[in-house]
Amino acid sequence: MALSGYWRSSLDPERVMSVNVTHWQEQARQQRAEALTVEEPLEVRLAHRSLAVIMRTPGHDRELAMGFLFSEGVIAGAADVLRIEEESDTDGLPLPNVVNVVLREQPALEDAPPQTTAFERHFAVSSSCGLCGKNSISDLLISVPPLDDDTIRIDAAVLYELPARLRQAQSVFAHTGGLHAAALFTLDGGLLLMREDVGRHNAVDKLSGHGLLQDAFPYTRHILMVSGRTSFEIIQKALLARIPCVAAISAPSSMAVELAERGGLTLVGFLRGPSMNVYTHPERIT
Repeated sequence: MALSGYWRSSLDPERVMSVNVTHWQEQARQQRAEALTVEEPLEVRLAHRSLAVIMRTPGHDRELAMGFLFSEGVIAGAADVLRIEEESDTDGLPLPNVVNVVLREQPALEDAPPQTTAFERHFAVSSSCGLCGKNSISDLLISVPPLDDDTIRIDAAVLYELPARLRQAQSVFAHTGGLHAAALFTLDGGLLLMREDVGRHNAVDKLSGHGLLQDAFPYTRHILMVSGRTSFEIIQKALLARIPCVAAISAPSSMAVELAERGGLTLVGFLRGPSMNVYTHPERIT
C-alpha cells in the first residue's frame, strides 16, 4: 500500500508505517515523524470463493485464517484443512492480502441455497469486532463444553508478573502505541507465544491458528493474557481453545463474566501490579 505522505518504517516495514504530524507542546508546535500501526484487509477465500474480509495488522496471516475459521465453526480442527495458500490472479500472480483455504472436503457451494451454511457467510470483520459475522444473537451462544479440569492451580505471584512480561514482548506497540496483544503463558509464567494486532480478537485467533498449524492445540494447561478489556468473544475463543484461565489488564464485560462462569473458566481482570480481581472460578488461584 502506498499513500501520499506515508512511508514504510524501517522499524518493521510490514507492520509499521510513518507519517508526518504537527506536534503541539503547550504553545509551541513542530513537524515530526510518528509511527503508525498498519491496518489492512485480509480476504479469506474457501475454494477460491470469498468468505470474509478481516481488518487486521499484517503478519501471521495463515495463523489468522486458520484461527478465524476454527472460531467461526467453519472447521472443527486442523485435519479439516488441506492447505492454506496465497491466492493468484488470472495471470498466476499472487494477490496481496488474499489467502485461499483448501479443505479436505470442499462444501458444495454452487448447489447450496444462499445463506444456508457457514460457508455462504460473506462478511466484513472490523478490527474492533470479533463476532461480526454471526447471523443472529443465538449464533453467539454456540455450545462449548465447560472446562472440567479441577487440578489446575496458578500462583497469584505468577499472575502479577504477566503484564510486565507481555509489555516487554510487544515490539510494535513500543513504537506505535496502537496495538493489542494476546499471549500464551505456561502455568508457571513462562511466555510461549505472543501476537499483536489492531484487533485483540485477531491476536487471539492467531494464537489458536498457530496451535492448529503446529499440532500444539488445544491449550489445556495455559494462561491467556490479553491487553485491554475482556469481552464475550475473547472468552468464547478461549473456551474453544480449552484455555482454563484468562487474565486482562482492564475490566471484563458482563457477558464475559457470565460465559466464563458457565464455561468453568477462571477470569482475572484489572491485573495491575500486585493487585487483581478474580471474577469467576477463584479456586484455581492460590
